[in-house]
Amino acid sequence: MTLTFIIVFALVALLLALALVYSNWPHWLKGLLALAISGFYFFGFGAVHSLLGIPSTDALPERFVMLAALVDEPRGKFPGALYVWVTPIEEGKSFLQPRAYKLPYTRSMHEQISEGMRKGREGVPQMGTAEAKLGNGKGGSWLNPGSDEQEIKIMDLPTPQVPEK
Repeated sequence: MTLTFIIVFALVALLLALALVYSNWPHWLKGLLALAISGFYFFGFGAVHSLLGIPSTDALPERFVMLAALVDEPRGKFPGALYVWVTPIEEGKSFLQPRAYKLPYTRSMHEQISEGMRKGREGVPQMGTAEAKLGNGKGGSWLNPGSDEQEIKIMDLPTPQVPEK
């Protein structure tokens, strides 16, 4: 699938390059088109990486089922990271397509995830909630994408209630 994206991107870039060379457009328009192609390359590169299974740094869903986790503890100059695989819960139903997320390392989150994974191995499914922290003093999230801080809690997934007959 990624090969398809690469081929499509190369064809679009080729068509735009041909338009730059063989058109009678003004030079300022050709320059603007060249800048647009360059910017589109970086956007496309990021989009293809999100499809490759590289963990996302986006905010976690508000409610989710935690399937697996990996803790990469800090060492040397590496700040550490927490990797979680979750499926979002919307309208009381979880989806079957898991997504990998990368979270910044904190000791408290490390303990929560380790406890959740221990319970998961014992057969107790785990769910989580993620709420945006307000008033962190960093300005709007649109100024600094990918840095939205969240308050994450991991807990046991409640057992479904079956209606009586």
